[in-house]
Amino acid sequence: MIKIAEPDTNDTAQHWHQHPIFELAFRPFFLLAAFSSALSLAFWILLLNGHMLIGHSGLSPHVWHAHEMLIGFGTTVAVGFILTAVQTWTGQPSIKGKALAALVALWSLTRIAFYINTAESAVLATILQGLWWLAVVIIYSKLVFAAQNRRNYIFIALLSVMGLVNLVILGSDLTANSGLALHLSRAMVLLFTIMMALVGGRVIPFFTVRGAQTAPIECPAWINRLVGPLAIATTAAFIASYFVNTYQLVPLSLMLLGQFHLLRLAYWRSINTLKVPLLWSLHISYLLMALGLIALGASYYLTSLSFSNALHIITIGAIGLMIFAMMSRVSLGHTGRTLIIKPIISIAFILLVAATLIRTFLPLADALLAWNLSAGLWIITSLIFLAVYLPILSSKRQS
Repeated sequence: MIKIAEPDTNDTAQHWHQHPIFELAFRPFFLLAAFSSALSLAFWILLLNGHMLIGHSGLSPHVWHAHEMLIGFGTTVAVGFILTAVQTWTGQPSIKGKALAALVALWSLTRIAFYINTAESAVLATILQGLWWLAVVIIYSKLVFAAQNRRNYIFIALLSVMGLVNLVILGSDLTANSGLALHLSRAMVLLFTIMMALVGGRVIPFFTVRGAQTAPIECPAWINRLVGPLAIATTAAFIASYFVNTYQLVPLSLMLLGQFHLLRLAYWRSINTLKVPLLWSLHISYLLMALGLIALGASYYLTSLSFSNALHIITIGAIGLMIFAMMSRVSLGHTGRTLIIKPIISIAFILLVAATLIRTFLPLADALLAWNLSAGLWIITSLIFLAVYLPILSSKRQS
């Protein structure tokens, strides 16, 4: 008698982790970060308009908003990018499959606990967030140490410091020291500018030469050598300003740092990128970072320019635009697609620039309208990204 093999009913269960979404870290984390940012901003705007949809006994509202945009969005994308790029940097296979799914699950449970935002859930979320940071640093460190890739050891320090600052922010707010938590949240923005200077300083000139077909870009070495230390010193001085009087040092350092970034950008042939959205978006984001740092310093002296409004030049225009531009590029390049974006993505980039201008200048006339409009434009941008890139990031790499 011929025995007919029964179909393996466990086949799906055995191979779910081989779904393209779990091939590399950029795939799930880019999608989750974009969705998280839209949801978080929707909750935030509803709260500002008198509708509370999250708990109020956990993180204080302003700290919750800053945390979910900087960590739930910003560092999520950064980690997705770094855990993908490290494979190229080291030649070592990065996290994927079941291990990546576990990291995604840990991230998701953390977000849910923060959205519930009761006293108990916020403590749980803080513990989970710490475990996520620890896992990220360990995964990255093992790869660069195995390859002795010393050039990228710096990201171990940067990720560790960002994780530590994140946990101090949470701990401070949960122990009723919201002033320190907000101050460190602003310091986290400056830590992001260090990462932008580090990554952007490497890739923007390289992308520009290749994408705009320009002559090699040669920025004076002394500028590149000074930008990093000055950025670190400025961030350290800003953090210290909560505890000691560094009033004159901080604004001057911020404005000087911004000018160094402008000088660096001047060598990058930005004018040649105007016809390439994946390039001009990166150049504009770097420009807005430089201008935002100068505006932050100026806000110490100008009563008409608040620190918060100046800060959003960086958070929306610099961090937001660079992140969406990099996600758009990486999502195409690492799935084997041509680096040509759809016109609607160019529109999304323009919406973020508009959101930056609205959030910076309109509050002088109508603050609530400025918050609503700028948040609405960000949410639209996130939804555009999800609509375009969900099919790409959830399907197999093109050969």
